[in-house]
Amino acid sequence: MPAPALDWQKSTWRALPRVQMPDYPDATRLGEVETQLAKYPPLVFAGEARKLKTALAAAARGEAFLLQGGDCAEAFDQFSANAIRDTFKVMLQMAMVLTYGAKVPVVKVGRMAGQFAKPRSAPTEVIDGVELPSYRGDIINDLAATPDARQADPARMLQAYLQSAATLNLLRAFSTGGYADVHQVHSWTLGFTESEKASRFRDMANRISDTLDFMKAAGLDSAARHELQTVDFYTSHEALLLEYEEALTRQDSTSGKWLAGSAHLIWIGDRTRQPDGAHVEYARGVLNPIGLKCGPSMTASDLKVLMARLNPANEPGRLSLITRFGAGKVAEHMPRLLQAVREEGANVLWVCDPMHGNTIKSASGYKTRPFEAVLREVREFFAMHRAMGTIPGGVHFEMTGQDVTECTGGMHAVGDADLSSRYHTACDPRLNATQSLELAFLVAEELSDLRRARAAMAV
Repeated sequence: MPAPALDWQKSTWRALPRVQMPDYPDATRLGEVETQLAKYPPLVFAGEARKLKTALAAAARGEAFLLQGGDCAEAFDQFSANAIRDTFKVMLQMAMVLTYGAKVPVVKVGRMAGQFAKPRSAPTEVIDGVELPSYRGDIINDLAATPDARQADPARMLQAYLQSAATLNLLRAFSTGGYADVHQVHSWTLGFTESEKASRFRDMANRISDTLDFMKAAGLDSAARHELQTVDFYTSHEALLLEYEEALTRQDSTSGKWLAGSAHLIWIGDRTRQPDGAHVEYARGVLNPIGLKCGPSMTASDLKVLMARLNPANEPGRLSLITRFGAGKVAEHMPRLLQAVREEGANVLWVCDPMHGNTIKSASGYKTRPFEAVLREVREFFAMHRAMGTIPGGVHFEMTGQDVTECTGGMHAVGDADLSSRYHTACDPRLNATQSLELAFLVAEELSDLRRARAAMAV
């Protein structure tokens, strides 16, 4: 295992330029909250982060596939056991379909139990003629359009921690308590394919059923195999609020390295990836797997510097490159990044985020994402990797298990006029449960095609 960085401490980010972070008006109260958080137990543990890193290294080799999904931003007032269960349930369904298409294990990582802070395009916004600080997520301020609500309050970090701990507790119970039984998960998926609009996916669902029936006949049913009743489920979020991250950073007694105790995987956003900035400085020193969002402005030289800074030992599974270009733009921007990785001989996992580059404002004024654009970017991502002979290792979606109407399109044809009926997100639009599962079937088809193409080349 690489040795700890001698020039890094969990607070060294404080001496560097910081962006997308609040200025707290009460420094004394901020310090009190940080001291309190530093006494709390970490939310995750070093062994779990190392296990995830091993799984992501397998995905980078084409021996697994990453499914990362969940809320754009978790909210205090929408927190409930049912919401957690519904998103977990849909992710299990998606993972089963993707496993069948790829014929490799699917690594399941939720945007959950910590995804509270959001970068904003401007520090202020005008609401009803009044200029207010921008809403930056519930861990920082409140969505209500008043000056008091929009003031950054450090005490909100404590509530975010408690909600994250409760979420993780329930996820761990679901993962190991029988709820994730493979036969139950597939029965949910069969319900989805009973719809006439989902008939194109029925054949794949029936083939999954045949496989499960064979396994049962061979004595490999869930009653005999604990592995068929449990799953590994990991958490992730954007490491944006560094005071929170530092307070939950712990030293691993096994390796002496530092762990970001807030999540199994943390990522750096496209707006906070400055090589000499605070966010990159913090992330480079923790042992967790790190994600790096790569948008259209990412140059080859930028990427080379960031790879060297975030993964100097070129450790497999350490760094995931999460591309977010927009439909129709993959061919323009991705080749230079693929070439940069090839020139450096870098170990990275390529992940497609087809959400953030496809956000538009609808005619009715709602921010939305067309399902067709999301799917197009995924297909372009796979096509680019086929052309370059590289490995598409995962997908990253903003989604929910609830029946929201935030993204247009999909087999139920959510239209612009439907957005207002169940538009619940405080930030960016999410795929609903049906759209998420439909997308999983379509990605599974891409994975099946890729697997067949590789097999044909090997003959």
